Amino acid sequence: MRKKLEIILGVALLVLLVYAAFNEPYIEMKLFPTTTTTTATQTTQTTTTVPIKYGSASLNAPAIDNVGNGVALMLTVDIVPGKGRVLADINNLIFWTDTQTSIQTAQRVAQNITKEDLSKVDIIYDVNSNASIIEGPSAGAAMTIATVAALENKTLDPHVMITGTINPDGTIGPVGAIAEKATAAKEVGATLFLVPAGQSVQKVYNPVQKCENVGPVQYCTTNYITQNVNVSKTAGIEVKEVGTIDEALKYFLK
Repeated sequence: MRKKLEIILGVALLVLLVYAAFNEPYIEMKLFPTTTTTTATQTTQTTTTVPIKYGSASLNAPAIDNVGNGVALMLTVDIVPGKGRVLADINNLIFWTDTQTSIQTAQRVAQNITKEDLSKVDIIYDVNSNASIIEGPSAGAAMTIATVAALENKTLDPHVMITGTINPDGTIGPVGAIAEKATAAKEVGATLFLVPAGQSVQKVYNPVQKCENVGPVQYCTTNYITQNVNVSKTAGIEVKEVGTIDEALKYFLK
């Protein structure tokens, strides 16, 4: 009887061991479940905002008023935070359409030279003069110079003045009444007057009248003699020719 009991106990123990061997992973999972811990790392990104660049520049620019006299006007360009607009504050001054076009060209050329992003700034052109009307686009080069200086926040030499149109490629085009403008430049204290290439010497047409009596009637004819006049000598101011805005900037920027 005892021997049978030992056999039964031995078989039961063997069954228990076999059962435990096959079900151990399951038992461990139930009794000791594994826990996975996830640590979240928060990354803080710092954004640096670059302040909008702005400045101001002023210069005297020569022009011709509505009666043909040379005058000097004060041109100021301000760069302020804005929406990419080009604005003109001309007080009581009347601009012709071609001068307004020069403002737009000056802005584009200045942007090409400085490589500045103008989408978040406004450019304000302020012109003050004793003349009520300024004709023609001859202040285009001066506007471009002032715009470049304002964008780079640089100071312009007050003793330098310039006349000339501005072309989209940055070249300076010819204008009229060089002698009158040179005289106006000297009167406001300029010592150097920059003119477009080939215009430091002006052609002057002097009238010569010849009369002849034919019987009781006198017949007169007028011929014009061409004379080359050195603007520097006639106006009493140093005159230099420049072909591009880059050339002119070398004389203006300190």
